Amino acid sequence: MREELRSQQITLQPHQLALGSSPPIFLATCLLDIVPDSLSDMREELRSQQITVDFPFPEFVLTLGFLLVLIIEHMVLDCSERRSGEATPLLSCGEATPQPADTGEWVVETGVPHLPADFPAHSSFRSFVLFLSLSVHSLFEGLAVGLQDTESKVLQICIAIVAHKSVIAVSLSLLLLQSQVPACWFVALIGTFALMSPLGIAVGIVMMQNPGPSSTMAQCLLEGIAAGTFVYITFLEILPHELNAPKCRLPKVLSMLLGFSVMAALRFLG
Repeated sequence: MREELRSQQITLQPHQLALGSSPPIFLATCLLDIVPDSLSDMREELRSQQITVDFPFPEFVLTLGFLLVLIIEHMVLDCSERRSGEATPLLSCGEATPQPADTGEWVVETGVPHLPADFPAHSSFRSFVLFLSLSVHSLFEGLAVGLQDTESKVLQICIAIVAHKSVIAVSLSLLLLQSQVPACWFVALIGTFALMSPLGIAVGIVMMQNPGPSSTMAQCLLEGIAAGTFVYITFLEILPHELNAPKCRLPKVLSMLLGFSVMAALRFLG
């Protein structure tokens, strides 16, 4: 019996391997792509408008996005708990529970109090927030294409966006499947995500016809808020959900390192 349980604990199913490959992709996208781009764009815009303040304004905007998702999520959770009533566990973490009378043994069950095993880390709300932040980022990627004035730059950026967005789309699809999003919503979300970059290109072309400092600053602010939401989802939802699962901890860490290394290499190669 013990051997059977042990074999179950170290067995990874194919869908678990696929889902395990998405957290390092989102981690690398967050730290090596979205956050650096947001901070550099905001600093460049402040410099171009000759605004000098002794205050980390780009980081402040990013934090606003982080806190925005935190507040909205806890408001939603508070409302849902008030409607359904708070579910109090019968036994607290680390309390001993008796086994059936024929064994006479006591087993101590341990866990993480703030993150139980059935914690809905990929609920519909969180999946939607993740989709929203990625869509805003894709919109700004397309915007970068629309603002170019030479064909060579447009082609170069388009190739980079297609390669980058393909990996992100696969990872987003896996997370939406894991959160059990209905099929109609899944198709709608992925379709909308695919259309965000072309929409950004169209907006960029319009902005090239009517340039202005206010529109550029608004773009930087939205990009910073989207980066903050992505930081929240990556570090407080995706990574804890993946790493706190009791099975196959070392393979998950190795998968995390491998996936992050691949994404870092792609980012380094441009």
